[in-house]
This record gives sequence, C-alpha cells and structure tokens, in this order.
Amino acid sequence: MAAQQSQVSQAYLKTKVMTASPAELRLMLIDGAIRFAEQAKRGYEERDFEVAFEGTTKAQNIILELMNSLRPEQSPELCARLSALYTYMYKSLVEASTTRETARVDEVVALLRFERETWQMCLKSLTSGGAGAATPPATQDRPPLSIRG
Repeated sequence: MAAQQSQVSQAYLKTKVMTASPAELRLMLIDGAIRFAEQAKRGYEERDFEVAFEGTTKAQNIILELMNSLRPEQSPELCARLSALYTYMYKSLVEASTTRETARVDEVVALLRFERETWQMCLKSLTSGGAGAATPPATQDRPPLSIRG
C-alpha cells in the first residue's frame, strides 16, 4: 500500500514539475530548500547527524541550482544581489554543518521564506496583471536584507 502511494505521489510531482512555469519551478525549488534546511535543523537538534547532513546537502544543492538559474543578461543588478544572497546562504549552511549551530540554519530558513513571499507576490502580479505584467519586476519596495559576512 505504501509503495503504491509513493508511486502516485511521484507521478503527481512529475506532472506538477512538467507543467509548471519557470517562476513556479523557482518557487518549488525555494520550498524544497526550506524543507531540507528545516530537516537539517531537526537533525542537529536531535543529534541525528545523518539526517542533518542529508538535509544540509540537499538544501545546498537547491541553493546552487537557484544560483545557476539566474540570468544576468536580463537584470544584472538583481542577479548580482541574488547571487550574493545565495552564496551567503550556502556558506551559512557549511558553517552550520561544522559548528552544528542551528541559529545559522534558522537564518537561512528566514531568508528563504522571505524570498518565497517575494516570488509569490511576483506570481500573483503575473497572473492578475495580464499580458502587461509578463516580466517580474527587477526590484521591489522592501527593506534591505541584513547579511553578516
């Protein structure tokens, strides 16, 4: 029974991914990064370092994918800022894995949640704005992120 549910779940996920727009795929990646970073945090808290390692590695891989999917030719300044943010998140997860400090993971999750909210707003404006809103805005009115170096 569980194997059958897993197959149905995988088929649903495959269909969802194959029919998603690039913006929706990005949102799915952010969701995955949040989920795996939270898994890493649970692993550190429960001292289950295998779970922590798996969550950290998967979150880092997704962050790398987000970074590699940036298109600087469309918005160089925005891409440079996002690249710096993703680099910071990646390094924070590396640091968390060596120090087992959950505060670093919490910070990454908070940044990912903020980005998720931003992308949701972009998706809403794209779907409600019609043809005139075909391109996401390069910048939005929001407070600057405070990033430790």
